[in-house]
Amino acid sequence: MDTKTILNDAADRMQKTIDHLEEELLNVRAGKASTNALNGVMVDYYGSQTPVTGVASVTVPDAKTILIQPWDKNMIRLIEKAILDSNIGLTPSNNGEQIRLTIPPLTEERRKDLVKQVRGEAETARISLRNARRDAVEAFKKAMKEGMPEDESKDGETQTQKLLEKYSKLLDASLAKKEKEIMTV
Repeated sequence: MDTKTILNDAADRMQKTIDHLEEELLNVRAGKASTNALNGVMVDYYGSQTPVTGVASVTVPDAKTILIQPWDKNMIRLIEKAILDSNIGLTPSNNGEQIRLTIPPLTEERRKDLVKQVRGEAETARISLRNARRDAVEAFKKAMKEGMPEDESKDGETQTQKLLEKYSKLLDASLAKKEKEIMTV
């Protein structure tokens, strides 16, 4: 194992952690309508589980409404049932052709709960970043035992720490942006 390989592995793991965190943050509803609210909702479409976006057009006509227009009108009941069963906290209403989901305004208490949830996700990501750093440092120590020069090993550990700091700043920026979005009324 050389320095470049170890650092690249650590950087890849850290980037995947940040990508995963941002994906999780997209799924947290901040009082604004977003098609991401339906990401985990699966519909039984002729025997196979299909995402809502695979059986209908999902749009956001305004900040408080999600509009679902099934391509097959027979799917309306199944989509409604899937939304209710998914526990996303939205109640569908349909007019026979399309389903409307109205996003309720968030209470102050709910906003604070969402911020706690988001911070929990961020803390999990921080742990994952630190684990990537720890594994890289252990890889450098192992490589040193196998013949890597000590100064190169120490350099690698320093660079790993710099990587951690870089990705921690990215994590903090994502967290701050999401918190601001949640707390904005």
